[in-house]
Amino acid sequence: MTDFQSIADRFEIDALRGEFTDAATMRDFDRFTALFTEDGTWQIPDAGLEFTGRADIRAGVERAQGFWEVFIQNTHAGSIRVDGDTASGRTYVSELGRLRDGSSHQNYALYHDEYRRTPEGWKFTSRIYQVRYIDTSPLLGTAPPAR
Repeated sequence: MTDFQSIADRFEIDALRGEFTDAATMRDFDRFTALFTEDGTWQIPDAGLEFTGRADIRAGVERAQGFWEVFIQNTHAGSIRVDGDTASGRTYVSELGRLRDGSSHQNYALYHDEYRRTPEGWKFTSRIYQVRYIDTSPLLGTAPPAR
């Protein structure tokens, strides 16, 4: 890969994916929502969740995060394929947390992504979360008090 624009595109898309994880983990719902195009979609089929458009995504992420006492998401590099002003890729994910009802959840999954270059930079047009492994064993640790 010697095309500097291609390198820059891949770097910016990877940064977009990192921002998503940071915004979700830090519960920054406005920043989370701004990472999608106006008509973007976010889907978690295993949970029966599908959100379309920024307002719906904003309401959905806030509602979903409200169920968690502790939520941590880690992402790992995946594939990126750029085709002009659009791109697609995958992001590998591990999550763990405890819900407010006391149940625990750990999973390994991947996001199937579609991206579009906009005047504000690369944005998600679609993120589909595919769970590959779930463990609901009780988490024995504790979270420090919120500061």
